[in-house]
Amino acid sequence: MERTAARGGSGELFLAWGGSAQGSPVPISGRAVFELQRRQAMEPPGRKEKPKAKEPVSRVEKARQKSAQQELKQRQRAEIYALNRVMTELEQQQFDEFCKQMQPPRE
Repeated sequence: MERTAARGGSGELFLAWGGSAQGSPVPISGRAVFELQRRQAMEPPGRKEKPKAKEPVSRVEKARQKSAQQELKQRQRAEIYALNRVMTELEQQQFDEFCKQMQPPRE
């Protein structure tokens, strides 16, 4: 039989008994809630439901993922180098224009 604590429409806590033929839920006090939480925290980890294990990934799939990750990294690096080259050229152009503006006018 499973016990659960739930809140009613007015905010009161109720203790519901799952799987039984008993009628309505029973209101419980704050102390009872504290005890229920304390007992649940003290339960051994083996009693809690374990999450389902993920399906094992095959070697071929792992190799494919690793290869795709390496290709992505290489492409990103190439894009970064290209952007760096463009920004360096733009910075040089702006510096040259600034130098021209700072030169005194020739007579």
